[in-house]
Amino acid sequence: MAPSLFNRDTLGKLGHILNKIDGNDWGRMSGDKKTVRKSLLVKHLATQQYLSLDAIARHFNVTTQTARRDVTELEKEGRIRRIHGGAMIGHSVEAEELRGRRVRNALAKDRIAACVAEQIADDSSIFLDTGTTCEAIARTITHKRGLRIVTYSIRIAAYLSEMTDFTVAVPGGFVRQVDGGVFQDKVTAFITGFKFDLAILSVSSIDEDGDLGDDDHGEVEAVRAAIGQSRQVMLAADSSKFGQSGLVRLGSLSDVDILITDAALPAPIEAVARHAGVLVRYTRA
Repeated sequence: MAPSLFNRDTLGKLGHILNKIDGNDWGRMSGDKKTVRKSLLVKHLATQQYLSLDAIARHFNVTTQTARRDVTELEKEGRIRRIHGGAMIGHSVEAEELRGRRVRNALAKDRIAACVAEQIADDSSIFLDTGTTCEAIARTITHKRGLRIVTYSIRIAAYLSEMTDFTVAVPGGFVRQVDGGVFQDKVTAFITGFKFDLAILSVSSIDEDGDLGDDDHGEVEAVRAAIGQSRQVMLAADSSKFGQSGLVRLGSLSDVDILITDAALPAPIEAVARHAGVLVRYTRA
């Protein structure tokens, strides 16, 4: 007979402990395990930014169904955000940073917005991204006629609904308080239900390779969906975005037809734009 891993005294003590644990105790222990797992998931997302449900299941050695339940509960608690096929931390950018963007380079953004408005034809179907640059664009297009706007920005939707008779569509979901963005795992599916004459994008960065970056995986998924549904793609970005690197890669300048900006492009970015056939328009001072 194989030797026992425990001697008789150890087994006796273990049995005594197990006999003292009733059903409620087991329930509490199970609940504590789940609480710990959820807390660890939040910490893991804080460093990884995004995890798929399969990755969560593998990391914690649970089923995909359990991973989905954990994500759903954490979203209801406001600790993370559920997006298509996975989850991400609730706020990828600090609130103070987002508020700072609202006033940073405001004049340049207003000039870019005026230039963008000149390119928009009446009766167009438009995807309008979220962010301070796109909010400035919304303020400059109120004189247009018959526009149909899809956006996931509550701020933009509310403003255009108040100031115009445009048709405005927004997805359902949770509203990010600091910038009014609407997010949930079906936003991408909502956007792919439309076709656009023009998608107007803003980004956090354009690096020297011509890659477009943003700070939020959920936003990137939504914008990629809009690009795929658009006849023409316009990028509105002020010169502070040049040479920067975003947390999440959205795409490349090769995905863009028109770039509206306020200053000359750095040589590496200009070369990428020229090779990709991007039409670059500059604002008037």
